[in-house]
Amino acid sequence: MALLTPMTMMDFFRKSEGVWFTHRTVHHFDTVADESGESKLYVGVITDDPRINMICEQQGIDPVMAKGGASFMWQAHDDDKEPNPEQAAVLIDVPDDETGRSGKLLRNQGYVEKIPVVSRYWFGKDGILTIDTEYDSNQGQERCWFMTDDFRVRVSTVRMMNGVYLMTYCSERRCLTETNLAEMVQHNLSRVKNS
Repeated sequence: MALLTPMTMMDFFRKSEGVWFTHRTVHHFDTVADESGESKLYVGVITDDPRINMICEQQGIDPVMAKGGASFMWQAHDDDKEPNPEQAAVLIDVPDDETGRSGKLLRNQGYVEKIPVVSRYWFGKDGILTIDTEYDSNQGQERCWFMTDDFRVRVSTVRMMNGVYLMTYCSERRCLTETNLAEMVQHNLSRVKNS
C-alpha cells in the first residue's frame, strides 16, 4: 500500500493521532547534560474543543479562522501511568488559504520556552513539514515527515541568543493497541486458511 503523505496540518494531525515510541538523540554545542532518551508521545486531534477559542483569543486570532488542532503529551517510556492531559501542549491550525499547505500554528506553550507562541508552517512538495518558531530569546525549526504510516522522523534545531545551538533527531514508531494486535492476528489467521 502506497504511503499517503499529509499535505495539510489537519491531515498531518490525523495521521499522527495515537501513541508513539520516540527515540531521541540530542546534541548540545556546549556542556549541557545529554538529554537523549526514549519517551512516549500521545497525539490527539481536537476539533470542537473550548481550548481552540481560548488559544486563538490569547493570540488575537479570530477562532473562525482555525481548522482544529491537536494535543501533545509526553512521558518517559517506562512510565506506565496515564499522562496528565492538563500538561498537554495544544496546537491550533490557522491555514493561510484553502489549500492548507501553509499557515500559523498557535501553541498554548512552546517546546523551548513554556510560553504561548505562534509558529509558521509549510509543507514542501515532498511532504516534509517545516515549522519555524520565534521565541523571546530563541529561534527553533522543526522538520517532520512520515517514512511509512507507522514510522516518522523529526529533526529540530534551536538557536539561542548567546549563539548556543541544539540539534535533535527523533525516530518515532507508532505503538500498537490491543485492537491493532487483534486485527493483525485475524489477518494472519485468514492468510493461513487461504493458503
